[in-house]
Amino acid sequence: MDTPQNTALTRALTELPGPLPARGVIHIVFPHTDRFTVVGNHLAQHPTLSTVAVGLAVRIQSLPQGTEIGIKALAARFPEGEKLIAAALRELEAHGYLRRARSRLPSGRIVTRTVFCNQPTALLRPRVAVLPPAPPQTPPPTQDPAPEPSAPEAAAPQAPAPPDVQQEQQAPDAPAPAPEDHAPFVALVPPPTAPRQPPPPLPQPRDLTAELHRAATALLSDLRRHAPQFTLSENDIRQLAPAVVAWLERDTHPDTIRHALTNDPPKLLRHPAKLLKHRLTVLLPPPLPGADDLTAPARPRIAVTPFQTCDGCERAFRAPTPGHCRDCRNAHAPAQAAA
Repeated sequence: MDTPQNTALTRALTELPGPLPARGVIHIVFPHTDRFTVVGNHLAQHPTLSTVAVGLAVRIQSLPQGTEIGIKALAARFPEGEKLIAAALRELEAHGYLRRARSRLPSGRIVTRTVFCNQPTALLRPRVAVLPPAPPQTPPPTQDPAPEPSAPEAAAPQAPAPPDVQQEQQAPDAPAPAPEDHAPFVALVPPPTAPRQPPPPLPQPRDLTAELHRAATALLSDLRRHAPQFTLSENDIRQLAPAVVAWLERDTHPDTIRHALTNDPPKLLRHPAKLLKHRLTVLLPPPLPGADDLTAPARPRIAVTPFQTCDGCERAFRAPTPGHCRDCRNAHAPAQAAA
């Protein structure tokens, strides 16, 4: 029995313009008129997303608003298990396609809503609120004088209206776009074209002596013995030496400076001088405190009432001056009053 031939496919291939490739995929494209979803190549050809994540993203993008896209709801529709679907959702969430936002309902209950964005990079672009166009002002109609009655004549054909008037008569009044109620979107991350702030200047020493400059130059030249990637040129050492002198003026040990400059460098270090300039500026330690600064403040002295011995019963009691205790004073009070 012969293999059936697909004449429709053969006819479609013959209608493709240009020579067909000898190998690889051949696209037969028919434009969609209904039930289609636009998917960007940034998702369809994503270099790091798995095939399951890309297919799941396309399926979620084609679903109507309000459809449940939880792990169990998706596992009930697809042959993949819950673990594979959960891993694909985590991939989409890591690349910005899927986001989970927590919001509070009017009843006070907090719910988690899943938001899918078909183009995450568009969220970083600044948006400008578009105001509706102002309605055109039409001049008030003028009243023409009434024409004098004349003999009935044949109705003359009306002159054709200008094209602008014809278009206004034929086109229905389009509803004006509603103004936006919310504030314009402000990106938290500045765009790449935003002006950058100038870097802070290198720290400068108070007194650049020849001895300190020689020590700073030797320290920078010796960095390549401890970390070969920090091999500096003479020009770089000449520019960074005053900043190292500022560290030495603050009683910083050379080993401490070397560790702060070369500790945990990036794997691919292309500009070691720029990294050292940043660390010398940002990690500059404060001056050491003096002896007076480390001394604890004196506590205020508290006046203590001394002990006294009662002249009557020899009982100890607190009083600023010698005399009788409270019991003896109370006992002698009636006798003094009677006398």
